[in-house]
Amino acid sequence: VQLQASGGGLAQAGGSLRLSCAASGFTLAHYAVGWFRQAPGKEREGVSGISATGTRTYYADAVKGRFTISRDNDKNTVTLQMNNLKHEDTAVYYCAAEKFSGSRWFELSPEAYEKWGQGTQVTVSS
Repeated sequence: VQLQASGGGLAQAGGSLRLSCAASGFTLAHYAVGWFRQAPGKEREGVSGISATGTRTYYADAVKGRFTISRDNDKNTVTLQMNNLKHEDTAVYYCAAEKFSGSRWFELSPEAYEKWGQGTQVTVSS
């Protein structure tokens, strides 16, 4: 049972990267998925999230209009398309999954998530 994040790398400012979060050993379609990032010396922060059904999405103000989250439940994956990258987007990016119930479909706090991917480095040169 694991999540695997991939797709990070080096990009120039203004460029694009596409991150993928793939689940194995469990059905990702039952889980909300969040993308988080952690820059050196900073706390892990929520970047984007998507509900289990894919009908609701969340974006932090810092990435709104530049990042797009989507999911393919048939392929058990969630994707984060990152466009117009900025130097300040440099961080290790993690995906996380959790089952929320009732009115909760996403949580910004990393502590709310039990399943985590290993992280993928994104470096944006200015």
